[in-house]
Amino acid sequence: MSEQHDHRVIGGYKATLNNPRVSDEAKENASNVIDDYQNRGNEAVDEVPKEESNNDHHSNRVAGGYKAALKNPNVSGEAKQHAKEALDQ
Repeated sequence: MSEQHDHRVIGGYKATLNNPRVSDEAKENASNVIDDYQNRGNEAVDEVPKEESNNDHHSNRVAGGYKAALKNPNVSGEAKQHAKEALDQ
């Protein structure tokens, strides 16, 4: 990813820290991501390791998106085929 992308992502985490509607758990996670980013010498944000449970949660959401695509009449046949292949993996 580009450096500009990384700065925007980190900016989002910084906004999380200042948002009164965000849970303490989310603020702690945002703080950890920012600290990791700074400690790694601004290594790409996407390369910062995340907790195992976050990866499972993300994978479940991706799978749910593919399942929804299969049932959506507005999705092309080609996209449905791609979704099916992704779910079969």
